[in-house]
Amino acid sequence: MSEDKIFKGGQGQVIEAETFRDSVGTMEQSGKRRWIFPKKPSGKFTNYRVLVSIILLALFFAIPFIKINGNPFLLINIVDRQFFILGRPFFPQDFFILALGAITSIVFIILFTVVFGRIFCGWICPQTIFLEMIFRKVDYLIEGDRNKQMKLDRQEWNAEKIWKRSVKYFLFLIISLVITHWMYMYIVGYQEVFNIMQQGPFENFSSFMVMIIFTAAFYFTFAWFREQVCTLVCPYGRLQGVLIDKQTINVYYDYKRGENRSKWRKGEDRAAEQKGDCIDCNQCVVVCPTGIDIRDGQQLECVNCTACIDACDEVMVKVGLPKGLIRYATEDEIEKEIPFKFTNRMKAYSAVLILMIGFLGFLLSNRGEMEAKFIKPAGSTYFVRDGNITNIYNYTFLNKSTKDQLVTIKVIEPEKGKITLSGEEKIVLKKDQMTKGTVNLSFPEEQIKSSKQKVKIGVYDPSGKLLDSFDTSFEGPFKIQF
Repeated sequence: MSEDKIFKGGQGQVIEAETFRDSVGTMEQSGKRRWIFPKKPSGKFTNYRVLVSIILLALFFAIPFIKINGNPFLLINIVDRQFFILGRPFFPQDFFILALGAITSIVFIILFTVVFGRIFCGWICPQTIFLEMIFRKVDYLIEGDRNKQMKLDRQEWNAEKIWKRSVKYFLFLIISLVITHWMYMYIVGYQEVFNIMQQGPFENFSSFMVMIIFTAAFYFTFAWFREQVCTLVCPYGRLQGVLIDKQTINVYYDYKRGENRSKWRKGEDRAAEQKGDCIDCNQCVVVCPTGIDIRDGQQLECVNCTACIDACDEVMVKVGLPKGLIRYATEDEIEKEIPFKFTNRMKAYSAVLILMIGFLGFLLSNRGEMEAKFIKPAGSTYFVRDGNITNIYNYTFLNKSTKDQLVTIKVIEPEKGKITLSGEEKIVLKKDQMTKGTVNLSFPEEQIKSSKQKVKIGVYDPSGKLLDSFDTSFEGPFKIQF
């Protein structure tokens, strides 16, 4: 259905889409918040969404405890500058890789939205999963389904209402605390979170305050703000209007089949009476978690949760009509009966995405096991002893591998250079750590031809494999060339 026109009402008249911008699903025309009491959904797509949510929630709660080669599977510790992704450490020197990964993710979101619309919002988004699969389940458990919740909301504050609301919001608070603690594990690690819990708030006051603030934020979001995060705050919903077109797969109402909508009468010939398959039961509206009517056309508030599909299919089965009045489809498929095609724009996005993923994989695989630097201390100069010219360098080794490494330092060019360490000739590098020290580099006087000469220093493992090299300069006495 085109964005500028849609069908509305039992007579099938065409009205401008802008008219329903005056009545957002979660807001009255006066601007006052309208609380949404969605009916508990059921059906094929709901079962699939529950399965996906269980898998994602299991991953959310399990990942902080998973380690690879002794490293956290995922850790984003900005304060201590510790970053682990898939068990591999990332350092500030690797941030260009993370930046490229972020750009690749954005391209992926664009491509995914162009093809599948807001399927991410309804199936994968943490906001939707926490709200619909955890907090909303508590609503149903304590207060009952839609009608009972609405009745409880309208009634006076008696013992029943006080008891149910108190229990519900107390459970919301406990769930918010649990989510906050698990989210904090992704920042400092589960061991540190357990230590903070054992030591108490006064021993770790700053961490305690962070948890309190985030718990309050989660509680506010899921106990009160709820679907308005999707309809008013989330930028992805606004971005959707720019990305989708008539070839994008979305949840659509087949207005050609459904209009003119009319109430169901047993035994009538709806086709002969020029009535559509929509029996105007409003079940697609009462199950919507954002309070919209999908029959009004594609709207920014729609999160593609498929609750309306399941509700409509259930009604169609009961009245003996074909399912699919509301379904995943493209606008062209409904309006022009054109089947879905992988368009040139989709192909272009896919090509760019494949190239970026390939380049990102190349950078990750060729990141190297370590990074070495040899820098002359500020203000230092050379000194001559026993016919050799010597320079002092401060070295910094960053071990990016998942194991401790034993390394040696050698001069690659020019030849006859000699490395002298203050301690042992071999240096032990701890995994995921930076090692610093001082080294002396000497050359015979006759080999140094200029006051500043380029040299290359290499770092090798015990097998002789070159792990990294660094180009620097070597200072010597100034010589006049004739």
